[in-house]
Amino acid sequence: MDWKFFLYRILRAVVLVFYGALKPFKVIGRENIPDGPAVVCANHTSMADPFYMAFAVPVKYHLCLMAKKELFGFKPLGWLLRGIGTFPVDRSAAADVNAMKAALKVLRSGKKLGIFPEGTRTAEDGSVSPKGGAVRLAEKTGAPLIPMFIPRDKRFFRRNVIVVGKPVSLDGLGRLSHEALERISDELMDKIAALGHSIEVHG
Repeated sequence: MDWKFFLYRILRAVVLVFYGALKPFKVIGRENIPDGPAVVCANHTSMADPFYMAFAVPVKYHLCLMAKKELFGFKPLGWLLRGIGTFPVDRSAAADVNAMKAALKVLRSGKKLGIFPEGTRTAEDGSVSPKGGAVRLAEKTGAPLIPMFIPRDKRFFRRNVIVVGKPVSLDGLGRLSHEALERISDELMDKIAALGHSIEVHG
């Protein structure tokens, strides 16, 4: 038995009861999440975003999140996070080799990897340039990028809409230059922002 997946399912269910009651949500486009490995990428505006990302991804998939290393400093929380498959990343480092290795391991095991490309919570869309880690991981593994929009304001007792976009494949692009990496990362964030605008247009 995969104990990390077992613990993940239990914790997800417990937290879902709380959020489902106080800040209910609806997921549009869940069918866009394919079987097999994928890099799920979302905008990041609040501490609740990792939970909503996990709620949007079907429970049959094990979503493993990359989270800032500071969360692991409190040992009980660090143990719990590692126990469900979440792993730390040093945001102060230009490139955290250990985090990249852990992310590659997640994808090569066939699981879903959850990343916030901006690397930190943002006050408004586009205020922070995305990092290239998500795109680089997709390039190295062949896993598709899954854009996801999570609303900035999570309203109490009213439905919050999460939108999942169509997979973005990098197949056939070969080794990406630094310029291509930045361009695709920016395009990914544009796709995420567009998903948010689709809520306003289509309801």
